[in-house]
Amino acid sequence: MTLDQGLAFGLIGVTVLLFVWGRLPYDLVALLALVAGVALGLVPASKAFDGFADDVVIIVASALVISSAVSRSGVVESAMRPLLPYLRKPRQQVPALAGAVMGLSVFTKNIGALAIFMPVALQLGRKTGTPASLLLMPMSFASLIGGLVTLVGTSTNIIVAKVRADVTGQPFGMFDFTPVGLGLAVAGLAFLSLSYRLLPRDRRPAGSLAAAFRIEAYTTEACLPAESPLVGATVGELEALGDGDVTVATIIRERFRRYVPGPDWQLAADDVLLLDGEPEDLERLVARAKLVLVGSQKIEGDVAVIEAVIPDGSALAGTTAAGVDLAGRHGTALLAVSRSGAAITRRIGSVRLRAGDVVVLRAEPDRLADVLAEFGLLPLAERKLALGHSRRSYIPIAVLAGAMALVALHLVPVAMAFFGAAVLLLVLRVMTMHEAYETIEWPVIVLLGALIPVSDAVRATGGTDLIAGALSHAMQTVPPMLAIGLLLVAAMAVTPFLNNAATVLVMGPIGASLAQKLGLDPDPFLMAVSVGAACDFLTPIGHQCNTLVMGPGGYRFGDYARLGLPLSLTVIVIGTLLISLFWPVAPR
Repeated sequence: MTLDQGLAFGLIGVTVLLFVWGRLPYDLVALLALVAGVALGLVPASKAFDGFADDVVIIVASALVISSAVSRSGVVESAMRPLLPYLRKPRQQVPALAGAVMGLSVFTKNIGALAIFMPVALQLGRKTGTPASLLLMPMSFASLIGGLVTLVGTSTNIIVAKVRADVTGQPFGMFDFTPVGLGLAVAGLAFLSLSYRLLPRDRRPAGSLAAAFRIEAYTTEACLPAESPLVGATVGELEALGDGDVTVATIIRERFRRYVPGPDWQLAADDVLLLDGEPEDLERLVARAKLVLVGSQKIEGDVAVIEAVIPDGSALAGTTAAGVDLAGRHGTALLAVSRSGAAITRRIGSVRLRAGDVVVLRAEPDRLADVLAEFGLLPLAERKLALGHSRRSYIPIAVLAGAMALVALHLVPVAMAFFGAAVLLLVLRVMTMHEAYETIEWPVIVLLGALIPVSDAVRATGGTDLIAGALSHAMQTVPPMLAIGLLLVAAMAVTPFLNNAATVLVMGPIGASLAQKLGLDPDPFLMAVSVGAACDFLTPIGHQCNTLVMGPGGYRFGDYARLGLPLSLTVIVIGTLLISLFWPVAPR
């Protein structure tokens, strides 16, 4: 072992220990590793930031933007709506929701697919009494398995394709992962459909800051325009579009006449409706009924929406939005008000606000910060609100399909296709620049950009060849299929400590070097690394999908192993067999 190799291994070892320690943010750990690599002479200073220009960084960032646009479009939610009445028991709900997430994960980022269906699952659980803990973890695991089917389903496949390009000069194609991934998807869905009973039923979602303020429901104001399909319909028919989660509390006609309608009350053009419900439910009803939300036409361009509490002593307490000219002078729209235990029957702009009220405000980001400071409001920043952000259309699905077609036909590279699709969605104003920046998980981008040069340093010093040589010596008497299985297990074991992207960056070159030492084709070994790194079912920290469901599902750390351990064993056995079948281990 040379000095440079020793330094490279030491750097990787310290980086892993810092990840396991968990006291520092993982993106900061990656940055420290990059700085240390440059200081030790392992990473040339001229190439220190090459990782941020790598295709994988562009693909991951673009995919997050596209997935968010698809989620906001409401198309998937609308497609699932006719099925929801038939999903009354967990034995029907788990296969349907897990299968839907798995199917969408094939062509979009798995965390984006999971985010799209989580509200559907939580809503279904509330209506049928099914604990969220029985639904969310199977959906998370299904999203991880579904991502294995295509190149863009998960970042591990994208990174492995880059490693293959470095080794052979040719990356994996869009559907090279499909034979193995599809087989694992079928087996995984069958397992999850039967084994969700291993999960605890008594878990409760973690409390949020919003819950601490007992936000029961918001009241918002919307107008029924003449072109709405609900003109002439009844109040009951309108409320049915909100799946029973939104109530028409008051109808205002002729500017000042207020009515408390019954379900058979007929709606007329230009009715002003006061609607009670949760922000997500209100947004859904407003979009489906083509209502015009109060304040939605007053602000153009980049906007932000936030919940805020009016504390004692706030300059807004005791006044109305119209009285302080919130929209005109401050450029801020008051979208909704929540007042615990009290009904609101006046138009939103005329409601005299009180201390303790929770309001939803919409404005340009800079102005919103000024308004919060000027009126002494306390922001509730934990929830991302759909109300006031609606961009429902089929455009995101069409743009995503176009990008996938271009990649499948080998007309443009994956990075350019997804980057172009993200830019097109912004040009078409499907989402604003501010929303796009909020969508991108910058810690993941920093992690990738910083660790790519560090990973390359291990390979450049010959470190991966050294490890591969030791492994090849140890595996000389081991059948090739068993070697693939052991590599898959190794990648799966390392993932909770490095996260899946970092695992591939470290284990991918080692797998390729191992294949070369054994004189075998590297493809099955790279496939094993990709499958193992993508399938972290044992912890909430190895993949962001598992982290995402931990709070809403009320899970504890040990809950993941209940369902994850048998699923991991299933993936190891079936994955090894499928890789050996579709990517035969042959001499190079």
